[in-house]
Amino acid sequence: MTLSKSVSCLLLAFSMNLMAVEPPKVLPIGSQIPDFSLPGIDGKTHTLSEYSKAKVLTIIFTSNHCPDAVASGQRIEALHQKYKDKGVAVVAVNPNNPIGLRPDELGYSPFGDAFEEMAPFAADFKWTLPYLYDGETQAFATACGAQSSPHVFVFDAERKLRYTGRMDDAGRSKAPVEKSYVADAIDALLSGGEIKEPVTRSLGCSTKWLWKKESVEAEQKAWEQRPVTVADLDEEIAKKLAANPSKNARLINFWSTTCGPCVAEFPMLVDTSRRFSTRPFEFISVSLDPKEDRAKVEKFLKGKFAATPSQRLKDIATEGRTTTNYHWIGGNVDKLGTAIDPEWTGALPFSVLIGPGGKILWKHSGELDAVELRRQILKAIE
Repeated sequence: MTLSKSVSCLLLAFSMNLMAVEPPKVLPIGSQIPDFSLPGIDGKTHTLSEYSKAKVLTIIFTSNHCPDAVASGQRIEALHQKYKDKGVAVVAVNPNNPIGLRPDELGYSPFGDAFEEMAPFAADFKWTLPYLYDGETQAFATACGAQSSPHVFVFDAERKLRYTGRMDDAGRSKAPVEKSYVADAIDALLSGGEIKEPVTRSLGCSTKWLWKKESVEAEQKAWEQRPVTVADLDEEIAKKLAANPSKNARLINFWSTTCGPCVAEFPMLVDTSRRFSTRPFEFISVSLDPKEDRAKVEKFLKGKFAATPSQRLKDIATEGRTTTNYHWIGGNVDKLGTAIDPEWTGALPFSVLIGPGGKILWKHSGELDAVELRRQILKAIE
């Protein structure tokens, strides 16, 4: 085979692969609702027939992680409350599979899109509507053509699609909703009127299809190839870290390779660093291992892929730093405590969240709870 033919074959195969992973088309207006049988956060399996008596069935594809979905959380419950006694069923569906999510897409919520994270997400917004999971097969989301979170589909009494698109024009604003397309559509169906705008563009994070797994795995491999460095930490440098001249919130974690809880929580801290890599946040690790155990510290950090996110390199260079990992070599740990947080008792692990200018925003002694940590980071940067 000639080189030109080989290239042509490769291009054709590449094009066919792209076609194979394109998002499904949005269900056309007038289409019958696809059947579904999905698990809910209430421990029950929910089917289409369950809503047979509803005059209107509103399906909202949404997620736990997306900032647009988070912003619409209260509005989704408000929609349910407004219409639940008018013969309208409002059902939320999470179409995402966690394997299709890169860590840096998770910096806007304390939760990811795994099924077990749906219940606490719903609890945050006091949801009383059904919240179902379609992430395992994504069959229902594919049949509907769910493009983003949130994406609304409104079906009439005959379960024909009458509206699809975004909920409203509120976006991420906390101001009162001025235009609600979904409410207008439901009101029109209940009154027998015409839906003036049956199709709008949904707006939010793209659906995390199973086929995105390959790109996520490629990103993970690239991360694992990043250099992991460690620098000496003494009292003077510790004071500079605590002063935090940056515009980022800064989490400083004291740990040791011989501390069980430290070792157990460290992968989560690396994951948190990656989750918030595109946000104004920096994770700094400080090893309290003996000075002579530097090789052990470096081996541990490299084994946990504790690299500095590329987004932080410019920030740390501005401060004359080269890394986000440090090894205490300053002798008496009282000096470290005085520099970072005088209230630190010496127990490991210990974490302190510092705002720009050096104000301590939050601290925790002992192994961290991932969700609580992310909540505190979000409070610090939003």
